[in-house]
Amino acid sequence: MTSQTATSLQSQASAGEGIRALRRLVGRIGFWFLIILILIYTLFPFYWAINSSFKGENEIIAPATYFPQRPTLVNYQAVFSNDQFVRSLGNSTVVAGTTTILALVVGSFAAYALGRLRFRGRTFMLYAVLAMTMFPQISILSGLFAIVTELGLFGTQGALMVTYPLITLPFTVWTLTSFFRGLPGELEQAALVDGATTFQTFYMILLPLTAPALVTTGLLAFISAWNEYLFALTFTLINPAARTVPVAIALFGGTVSRQEPIAEIMAASVVVTIPLIVLVLIFQRRIVEGLTAGAVKG
Repeated sequence: MTSQTATSLQSQASAGEGIRALRRLVGRIGFWFLIILILIYTLFPFYWAINSSFKGENEIIAPATYFPQRPTLVNYQAVFSNDQFVRSLGNSTVVAGTTTILALVVGSFAAYALGRLRFRGRTFMLYAVLAMTMFPQISILSGLFAIVTELGLFGTQGALMVTYPLITLPFTVWTLTSFFRGLPGELEQAALVDGATTFQTFYMILLPLTAPALVTTGLLAFISAWNEYLFALTFTLINPAARTVPVAIALFGGTVSRQEPIAEIMAASVVVTIPLIVLVLIFQRRIVEGLTAGAVKG
């Protein structure tokens, strides 16, 4: 009787272990299936742009195919032979780079004050900064148009450099504030004991420790400024020489009369996406550090 009971318990344990192993296998398969599904969903538009950019005029209007039948570089040649598009690449680089620098410089000072200093109204100001991200761009466009016109910047790159920080600064300040708050207070105390001023403590000790956050927020600010369309279209409407990449692509004209430059637009989209991918690959380690910093305490 005892041996039969032991055998029965062993068989039940084995059956339970088999069921648990099957559940783990099913869960693992489901997990990877979901990951693959998400990857296909997110990467397919970019793949389709690359696929279409290598198709000729006749093939692009034919029934869709997942691979170009006769790959050609004529669309990329047309893109780079377009002086307006090449000029817009330089404009976007200047505008996005300047916007990023302004966002990091001003945002780091503001984040240090909101995260490390104690003063009345600090919490209200922090939530006011967060509330700025809730307003759609179209709601403030008319006011910005009047300001830009009054300053004499309408139709210039300066109009974009003045208005883009309104988009990038709130996120930058909010993100960097949390990083400054997470730094140990003993660092400031040690710096004060050594005779460092508040400004020296900020830029020589605390700021280098937030490098992952600076890279992460700076890259997001650059991407936001690089891809912005509404302000760029409005403030450079009368001056094609000041247009940025999104506007240049939206107004892209064909190389021949009555042409729908779908393939050329796809090629231009691929070209303007490559710099962002390169930046992410270069700073990927810093980005991961910035996204995971503060997740583990102790």
